[in-house]
Amino acid sequence: MEWVETILNGIFLGGLYGVLGLGLALVFGVMRVINVAHGEFIVLAAYLGFFLISQFPGVHPLLLLIPVMIVCFAVGYGFQALLLNRVVETPDPLAPMLVTFGISIVLRNVMVETLGADPKSIQIEGLSQASVQIFGLSIGILPLITLAVAIGLFVALQLVLTRTSFGRVVRATADNPNVVRMMGARPKHAYNIVMGMALLLAGVAGLLLAMRTSFTAYSGIDRILISFEVVVLGGLGSFWGALIAGIMLGIAQIVGLRFDGNGGLLYAHLLFFVFLLIRPSGLFGARA
Repeated sequence: MEWVETILNGIFLGGLYGVLGLGLALVFGVMRVINVAHGEFIVLAAYLGFFLISQFPGVHPLLLLIPVMIVCFAVGYGFQALLLNRVVETPDPLAPMLVTFGISIVLRNVMVETLGADPKSIQIEGLSQASVQIFGLSIGILPLITLAVAIGLFVALQLVLTRTSFGRVVRATADNPNVVRMMGARPKHAYNIVMGMALLLAGVAGLLLAMRTSFTAYSGIDRILISFEVVVLGGLGSFWGALIAGIMLGIAQIVGLRFDGNGGLLYAHLLFFVFLLIRPSGLFGARA
C-alpha cells in the first residue's frame, strides 16, 4: 500500500508539473519563442498569492486562484504587447529569447532586493493535512484538488484552441502569421492573448506549488528547468504530452525520495536525461 500511495503522490505532483510546462509549451507552439523568464513569473505569482493571503487572512487560499489568474493574464498581455512583440517576428530567432533572458535576470534581482531571499510558503490550515480513505489508501485532499485543477486547465485550453474562433486564429497564426494578416486578423493581438494565457497557467501552477512547498526569489531556476523538461519530454507542441511527461517526472521524483531523502529533483532530471537519449523527439514528437 505504501508504494501505491507513493505512485499516487507522484501522479498528483506530476499533474502540477504538467501545468508548469503547459504555458511554456503554448508560447513555443504559437510563437516559436522560448520564454526563459517563465520560471520567474511562476515565482512572482507565488509571491502574489503569499501577499494576498497575508492581507486577507479570512479568505480561503484556493479562492486566491481567481485574482492571481486575472493579474497574471494582465501581466502576460502587457509583457507581450510592450516588449516581445517588438522582436517576435525579427529574422534573428535568438532575439526574443534574449529579451526574456534579460527579463528573467531583472525580475529575479528585483524580487531579491524587495522581497528578500528567505524561504516562504502559503499556509493552508486544515486542508494541507486533510485526507480521505479510498480502498484503504490515505489520499490528501489538496493533491486531489491540484490534479483536478491541472486536468481542468488542460481540457479548457484544448477546448479553447479547437472549438472557438479565437482558437482557429491562434492555430492559423502558428502556421503562417502572414496569411492570417492578409485575412484581416492581427497576429500580434493573438500573441498578446496567448502570452496572457501562458502566464495565467504559470500563475495557477506557482500558487498551487507554493501551497505544497516553500519558495524563494531564486526558485525560478528550478521552475523553468522542470517546465522545459516537461515540454521536451512530452514532445514539442503536444499539450497532453506535457501532462504525461509531468506525471512521469513527478513519479520519478517521489519514488526517488523514498530511496534518497536528499535527492530532490535529481531523479526527475535523470529520467529526463535517459529518456532524451532514447527518444530525443519526446513522447509525442515526430521521430527525426
